[in-house]
Amino acid sequence: MNYRHLYYFWVVAKEGGFSRASSRLDMAIQTISAQVRALEQALGYQLLKPAGRKLVLTEAGQAVFVRAEAIFQLGESIPQAVAEAVTAPSSRLAVGISDGLSKLTAHALLSPILSTRALHLTCHEGEVSELMAELALHRLDLVLASHPPTHDSDLRLIHDRLMVCPVDWYGPAAMLRPWRQAPLLENLARLPVLLPTHHSSLRARIDRWFESHQVQPKVVGEFEDSALMALFAAEGMGVFPVASLGATPVAPRLRLHRMGRSDGLYEEVYGIRSQRGLHHPLVMQIVKASPPGGLTASPAQDPGPEPSADEGRQNHAQGVPDGHKSG
Repeated sequence: MNYRHLYYFWVVAKEGGFSRASSRLDMAIQTISAQVRALEQALGYQLLKPAGRKLVLTEAGQAVFVRAEAIFQLGESIPQAVAEAVTAPSSRLAVGISDGLSKLTAHALLSPILSTRALHLTCHEGEVSELMAELALHRLDLVLASHPPTHDSDLRLIHDRLMVCPVDWYGPAAMLRPWRQAPLLENLARLPVLLPTHHSSLRARIDRWFESHQVQPKVVGEFEDSALMALFAAEGMGVFPVASLGATPVAPRLRLHRMGRSDGLYEEVYGIRSQRGLHHPLVMQIVKASPPGGLTASPAQDPGPEPSADEGRQNHAQGVPDGHKSG
């Protein structure tokens, strides 16, 4: 297949006809038409068909256009990438974070690369399907999601389970003080509770966990952003769940105290990358820093009497790797 022919077809499809493509390319319409016909002959299918005064793509044309779009958009980004590499050398990493994933957990997983010299980190949020498309176009180096990619994906993707982390419950000291000796489940039945919204995969697990323990929580707030949920908890709105790894940096700063751990409740995070990202040094660093098997555990300590701010910082558990690596 001649890529020049493919390029002319792509421009015609983008511009919606030969006349506009002629203006963009500064070429005669007859010349462009001949190039597109040559591509159709090479592939054996009609790619464009008239629809009134316009040209539209056939089914074969749509299939060709989708792939041509990826090829030439990537090509158009090369000059900018080269200029940036020469004028402002830096360690660049573009990460996609799925909407349903705890941002506190995502921050904890990215923390191993934050001290990288001349780091330029870009984080995008979105639906998993949108992030997969960006990954396919090499606009992202890594996607963090709560599920591995589907088996029916035609993209050549690699995934690693970066974390399987127990879920703890935190709240403000003033709210927890009267009930610090009570069991966790009793406290969750009596205290106001903040939860992630239903778009989070963790929410479904939390709901099943409550149901299995016959607890009906008093839900007073639902949040897409776990960091925002932590801020409202710190203001006294309620208690909230967070993966133990994600709580490590934020709980001491907000003076949140740990109520206890949900036995059997975990948050999972997968790192998804394309073949191109297989050898990205920062992606490799993130994967290598994840615990073996993705299992992260923290000592289950009772919060006890209300500690001082300094004591509270010392009492929050650090992640300890355990298990074995699994991709």
